[in-house]
Amino acid sequence: MTHATPPQPAGHVIVIDDDAGMRASLDSLLRSAGHTVTTHADPDDFLRAALPAGPCCLILDVRLGTIDGLAFQAALAESGCGIPVIIMTGHGDIPMAVRGMRAGAIDFLAKPLDDETLLAAVSRAFEHWSRTQADAPCPDDIRQRYATLSDRERQVMALVVAGLMNKQIAGHLSLSLPAIKLHRAHVMRKMGAQSLADLVRLGERLAVRDQSVSRYPTPA
Repeated sequence: MTHATPPQPAGHVIVIDDDAGMRASLDSLLRSAGHTVTTHADPDDFLRAALPAGPCCLILDVRLGTIDGLAFQAALAESGCGIPVIIMTGHGDIPMAVRGMRAGAIDFLAKPLDDETLLAAVSRAFEHWSRTQADAPCPDDIRQRYATLSDRERQVMALVVAGLMNKQIAGHLSLSLPAIKLHRAHVMRKMGAQSLADLVRLGERLAVRDQSVSRYPTPA
C-alpha cells in the first residue's frame, strides 16, 4: 500500500478481513485519515456488535475463510441494514465485481490496495450514507417517543436542535432558566437521548428544528 492520506470526512469505518496483517494496516491508514475504526476477523463478530450511530461504512473482504463475503454482503442488503459496503479482494475478477456491485457495493477494490483509491472509496461511502440517511423515513419508535412530549417540551426541543443555549431558549419562550433546564431534562429522558448530539440527531430525523431562530446572529 502507498502512503497518501488526503483530507477525509471523518466517520466510523468497519473492516471485516480474516488477515490480521491487513486489518492492522487498514486500521493504521484509516485512523491516520481521522476515522474511527473497528476491525473484525469474520462476519459473526460484526453481527454481534452494534452499528455506530453516525456515518459509517463497511470494508469487506470477499474470501473470509469458508465464508463468501459477497453472499454476506447480499444478506446485509436484503436485511435493510443500510450500511454502505466496499468490497476488496486479492482474487477478484469481472463476474465477482458485477455480483458485488449489483448487490449495492459502493466500490470493488483489488489487493494490494492503493491508499488514495481506498480513501476515496471511503469518502464516497460516507457521501452515500449521508444521502440515504437524509432520504430515509424516521423510524416509528422515534416518532412514538416524540409523541410523548408535551407542547412546551416540543418547543424546547425545537430550539435546542436549532442550536440555542438554555438562557437563549428561556428568553425566547419568556420562561425562567430553571424551567427550561427542567423541560430539557424531560425531553432528554423521554427521547432516550444520552447527549446533546443524540438529541440533535433525533431532532434532525424528525425535522423539528425551529427554522425561524439561530444561535448566531446573521451578519449585517
